[in-house]
Amino acid sequence: MRSWTPLSAASTWQPRVAVSPAVTCSSAGTWITRRAPAVGTAPGSGRGATPEPRGPPGHPWAGGGDTAGSVTSCQGAGQESLRKIITTLAVKNEEIQNFIYSLKQMIQNVETNSARAQQDLEAEFQSLYTLLDELKEDMVMKIKQERASRTYELQAQLVACSKALESSEELLEAANQALGTANHHDFSQAAKQIKDSVTMAPAFRLSLKAKVSDNMSHLMVDFAQERRLLQALTFLPVPSAPEIDLAESLVADNCVTLAWRMPDEDSKIDHYVLEYRRTNFEGPPRAKEDQPWMVIEGIKGTEYTLTGLKFDMKYMNFRVRACNKAVAGEFSEPVTLETRAFMFRLDASTCHQNLRVEELSVEWDATGGKVQDVKAREKDGKGRTASPANSPARVVQSPKRMSLGRGGRDRFTAESYTVLGDTLIDGDEHYWEVRYDRDSKAFGVGVAYRSLGKFDQLGKTSASWCLHLNNWLQVSFSAKHNNKAKALDVPVPDCIGVHCNFHEGFLSFYNARTKQLLHTFKAKFSQPVLPAFMVWCGSFQVTSGLQVPSAVRCLQKRNSTASSSSLP
Repeated sequence: MRSWTPLSAASTWQPRVAVSPAVTCSSAGTWITRRAPAVGTAPGSGRGATPEPRGPPGHPWAGGGDTAGSVTSCQGAGQESLRKIITTLAVKNEEIQNFIYSLKQMIQNVETNSARAQQDLEAEFQSLYTLLDELKEDMVMKIKQERASRTYELQAQLVACSKALESSEELLEAANQALGTANHHDFSQAAKQIKDSVTMAPAFRLSLKAKVSDNMSHLMVDFAQERRLLQALTFLPVPSAPEIDLAESLVADNCVTLAWRMPDEDSKIDHYVLEYRRTNFEGPPRAKEDQPWMVIEGIKGTEYTLTGLKFDMKYMNFRVRACNKAVAGEFSEPVTLETRAFMFRLDASTCHQNLRVEELSVEWDATGGKVQDVKAREKDGKGRTASPANSPARVVQSPKRMSLGRGGRDRFTAESYTVLGDTLIDGDEHYWEVRYDRDSKAFGVGVAYRSLGKFDQLGKTSASWCLHLNNWLQVSFSAKHNNKAKALDVPVPDCIGVHCNFHEGFLSFYNARTKQLLHTFKAKFSQPVLPAFMVWCGSFQVTSGLQVPSAVRCLQKRNSTASSSSLP
């Protein structure tokens, strides 16, 4: 494989531009000069001119009253401006000439480098000419097209620069001639024309950077590896079964990262297929399982992460197989990973008669229990009664879960618009989230003892802890326990995460999206607790089957030594 270094021409030739000895060049810069107004025209009314105040009588720029002194002064100012123009043009001409030389050299380099690339291509194709003739022709055409394209771009720039240089030289000659003009009027006209010409001169609108490179190294080839591959061609073997690496696999944050490896290196593998399914049985997967295998195809690496999972069962089975272009291999030995999470549902038998419960959703229903309330009043003659045991609240219970709730006691009633979860928390740490309707007039989330009274509102007794949002009349967001409230000076999220560490006695609330800590209760739970929720004139949706997020666990450890609540 040959390589070369493109010729650098920018510094090999330094042309010089002759400047008239009679002209003294000052430092280059932009040229700003005044011009005399036309007859009958106010100063600054001409195109491109800047309005200026008219000078007093006898001033060089005053209308009329020109004197010999004013003419001399005006001509001197014009000469100085033209000298600046000449200096600028001389510098620009030198830059253009250097760039033209660079363009010419780059064109030569394109020819030389493309020829070398084509020669190397011809040499590489000699051993593979029979099989690769069509590919060779395509690549030759690519080189030719690249050469033609770059040559065209550089030629176009060369033409544009040549024209700009020619125009600039003409302008430079005109400027030198104007310096020798004795007549003031002719000099002013010439100065104005030169100024306008300089403004529109192509030399100042050119980009002195080549549009394309003369480097053709990206078209070089080396078929040594391909030649070896062709010599080793044989029938595709069936891939071996991968081996799942449990040490590198991870279950966290409701995600599963599975890693595997091949027993022997196999360069023919094109992709992998991962299959998984949920189960409640530990150990090797059973032949008959209620849940079907879920398939993920086209995995290019030897690791894959399943995200956004809901761990509503205790375990997950996994298996992987490798595939080449022709055939798929055998599955790996299946593995079972524990997907521990807090899974619960709402206990419809505990809910207030005005709450309609469906699985993990709750909606306020103002008509619930109205007929029974009327009958109760007729029977007891009381203005407010406890709801009967068989409430008419529209409840849909899951056929797969038995209610653990309040064990035959009456549901919540009166102004305790509450519903409890169906799974007790008596150890470890657990996490769940709840999203509520922002138009709800009141909403609460927390935990409560199973013994919470049917008239008790969340946070009003020592048997419950909660965050409470009140949107009725006056908006408030507070943490409540034992009839004490602490106002929270934090933005109210639309989705709240609840983290209960039973053994350590922490109950923390987070913004479920950002994991910002909203509040933490430090309590000594004397008995198991249940997830508890309250809503009035609104609705909410609970998400269970979640693991404790890593960010929440880290924040809990950081704050475990500090008390963040003044409530007992």
